[in-house]
Amino acid sequence: MMVDRQKIDTLLGLVSEYVAQLRRLAAVERTTFIGDPDKVASAKYHFVVAIECCIDIAMHTIASERFRTPADNADGFTVLVERGVCPTDLENALRAMVRFRNRLVHVYWEVDDNLIADYLQRHLGDFDRYAAAIRKLL
Repeated sequence: MMVDRQKIDTLLGLVSEYVAQLRRLAAVERTTFIGDPDKVASAKYHFVVAIECCIDIAMHTIASERFRTPADNADGFTVLVERGVCPTDLENALRAMVRFRNRLVHVYWEVDDNLIADYLQRHLGDFDRYAAAIRKLL
């Protein structure tokens, strides 16, 4: 069995769209961003769906290639690193991405808007590196 290229291409396209939205929000001055609940909410949503797409890509790849079954979503990225799909130096960032998504979804009331602003400034490149690694697999 091999990965469904059309499915992966669709998911990568969605990641690209969501990250483009996040980049627009990252360009907003920090005080303005944090002071606008609509911008913050938009960033939270786009982070959740972009990360979900990345998880879906990982799980589809793992199942299609018959890699070991991951213990959880974060471990799915570890499997991709173990199998040489993703570079080793990206593993911690991808695992952190899952933890960030979990906070946004499961303990949303505790997420400080400054954390969202920090993630916008520091971690959008992680999505690009992940997409590049997946494209190499295809």
